[in-house]
Amino acid sequence: MSAPERIPPRGVTAGEPAAGLLARGELTVRGRIREASNAALYCTVTHEGREAACVYKPVAGERPLWDFPDGTLAGREVAAYEVSEATGWGLVPPTVLRDGPYGEGMCQLWIETEPEAELLALVEGEEPGPGWKAIGFAEVGEGRTALLVHADDERLRRLAVLDAVINNADRKGGHLLPAGGGRLYGIDHGVTFHAENKLRTLLWGWAGEPLTEEAVAVLGGLREALEDGGTLAARLAGLITPAEIDATRARVDALLASGVHPEPGGEWPAIPWPPV
Repeated sequence: MSAPERIPPRGVTAGEPAAGLLARGELTVRGRIREASNAALYCTVTHEGREAACVYKPVAGERPLWDFPDGTLAGREVAAYEVSEATGWGLVPPTVLRDGPYGEGMCQLWIETEPEAELLALVEGEEPGPGWKAIGFAEVGEGRTALLVHADDERLRRLAVLDAVINNADRKGGHLLPAGGGRLYGIDHGVTFHAENKLRTLLWGWAGEPLTEEAVAVLGGLREALEDGGTLAARLAGLITPAEIDATRARVDALLASGVHPEPGGEWPAIPWPPV
């Protein structure tokens, strides 16, 4: 099946109202998203006169991974949404764990993207131009290389901090969704929250630079919310393991102690493949 014409949301706004619709609404499969590495189904969800498009990823459709326990990717996607909400930045679309036509899975609000200035680019030379941050050099054919850069964009910088907290092992360019109203969302957070350092991302442009005052304040709030009995710790329980929650606390503490964006560790490939 292929996805039909996109369904515009009716009576739905981002945040808690959308999460409630996703959790309680009737889920109808409309098509399959063929580009996804795991089973990802394009659906509509309806409840009490409200309707929205969404993505449903059943646990039964997850491919086994050598470094993540089987059947845990959907819970990690929801955990990433919970951390995003705790930051106040709203960087992950509303996401819930629920039963569906093919069993339990992740259900996430579909985001309609809007054209805007490029977030990623390949440029000639060895230094990025104004408004850009260097990622690294990429082969472009015939023995030539070009500098891969990302925009020096506050929204991307926030997302880089979120990725460091959730230990995102797969931040590709295709996982960045510019939306209406100047919003930017990140999606596909199934390989996150590992207890070992696996940060792999395109957003290395601020590596080693001081965190913004805003980021420091947000991280301080996360530290409090992740304490035993804290609101975020309670929401993450059942989605990821106690050891992974402890590791998330440790990453927040490490960011606050260093005061800078993390740098590649060297023990794990720093950039995902393919990068886009």
